[in-house]
Amino acid sequence: MRFVIPTSPAPTLPVLGTDARFPIRRVYCIGRNYAAHSIEMGGNPDRETPFFFQKNPDNLDPSGVFPYPAKSSDVHHEVEMVVALKSGGVGIPAAQALDHVFGYAVGLDMTRRDLQSQAKETRRPWEIGKAFERSAPCGPIVPAEQIGRPDRGLIQLKINGEARQTGDLDQMIWKVPEMIAYLSDYFELAAGDVIMSGTPAGVGPVHRGDVMEAVIEGVGDLRVAVV
Repeated sequence: MRFVIPTSPAPTLPVLGTDARFPIRRVYCIGRNYAAHSIEMGGNPDRETPFFFQKNPDNLDPSGVFPYPAKSSDVHHEVEMVVALKSGGVGIPAAQALDHVFGYAVGLDMTRRDLQSQAKETRRPWEIGKAFERSAPCGPIVPAEQIGRPDRGLIQLKINGEARQTGDLDQMIWKVPEMIAYLSDYFELAAGDVIMSGTPAGVGPVHRGDVMEAVIEGVGDLRVAVV
C-alpha cells in the first residue's frame, strides 16, 4: 500500500519479559472512579453512571521522562492501573470481560488542570487538558497469565519520596469487568485498546525537577522524571 504522505510509527508499549511490543489502538479513561477522588474533585462519591474520555494512542509514553507541557502552570499527577485488551467486541457481559484482557501496567494520567477547569466552566471537551503530548507515562505491560487479575492491593504515587496518593484497587467504584462491559455497549472494543481505570484521592501539581514514583501491588512500578 502506498501513502501520499509519510506514515507515523504505530504507538506501542513494552511487554515485560519479551522484546515483542503491544500495539495501542485506542485509549479510554474513566473519570472519578474512586469515591475519595470524586469528592476532592467536587463530584458525588456514590455509584453513578460512569463517564469516559479519551487520550490519543501516542500519548502513552514508556520513556520515563515527562516534559512539562506548554500553555499550563498547573499540571497534576493521577496514578492509575492500565488495562490492555487482547480482544474485544460489542455487548460484552461483565462475567466474560476479563477474558479479553491481555495484561496490566502502571500509568499516569497527567492533566493540565487549569485548562481542564476552563473547559469545564465553559462546558467544552476536556481534550486540551488531557490529551496532550506524552500525557500518559506508562510502565511495561505485565501479562495477566503471569499475575492473574489484580482487583485489590496498594496503588500509590510518591513525589520526591513523599507519598501523595495512596489507595487500594478494591476502592474502584466501577470494577474492571464492569468498565469493559459498559464501554462495549457504546463502542466496538478491539485488540490494542487500553483502559485507564481511575485514580485515588490526593492528586496535585508537579514541577520541573520532580521525580514521580508510582507503584501498584502485584502489577509493578514506574519512575518518571519531570523535565
